[in-house]
Amino acid sequence: MRGKAGIPVEFGAKISVSLVAGVSFVDRISWDAYNESVDLVEQIDAYHCRFGHDPASVHADQLYRTRENRRYCASKGIRLSGPPLGRPRKISEATAGQVQHEHHQAHADATARMAIEGKFGQGKRRLGLGRLMAKLALTSETMIHVSFLVMNVEHLLTRGIFYWLSSWWQGWRSTWSSRLSARWLQMQVNFRDDRGESRAGGQELSTSSRKSEWITKNAFFSKP
Repeated sequence: MRGKAGIPVEFGAKISVSLVAGVSFVDRISWDAYNESVDLVEQIDAYHCRFGHDPASVHADQLYRTRENRRYCASKGIRLSGPPLGRPRKISEATAGQVQHEHHQAHADATARMAIEGKFGQGKRRLGLGRLMAKLALTSETMIHVSFLVMNVEHLLTRGIFYWLSSWWQGWRSTWSSRLSARWLQMQVNFRDDRGESRAGGQELSTSSRKSEWITKNAFFSKP
């Protein structure tokens, strides 16, 4: 009976959550039985208030793909994930490319929508969303908000640490590559100078002796 509109019995709260770049936003918490598809318009408006523009696409569950929501997204120029209404398009030589593109787009949208399902699984598995022990509705709503807040902080910290490590690694690589290039050019110049001096002095050094002297002179390490 959970998740059905018009049924007087409902266990727990219903949560409408939107996910943007890994950050979760709790848009609505309700203790009544209702159809969540009516929240899509309000969630898109909330996105516009937060970021100043409408989203390019909305990856929603099949429950949200109603005719009203499709018309609203079409009027805003927003692509709503999922197949179009009506019969499937017949595949012919003229429409084969378009059908294949729509198939790949639907697969990509379904893959992207898995992230929000993973957030609910993470909250239930690690942060107690699957079994709230609070007695008051306000306390339960506070626990729900705190759970998503912890998930957002964890995501931002992980992304910040990864960005810092990536920047440090790129800087280390560029620094040492430039140092090695400069050292290699210096070695080549010294090697050419050594060859020129040996010829001017009339000394006949073998190739192996010149290489040994060159390596000893330009080695990265020194003897203690």
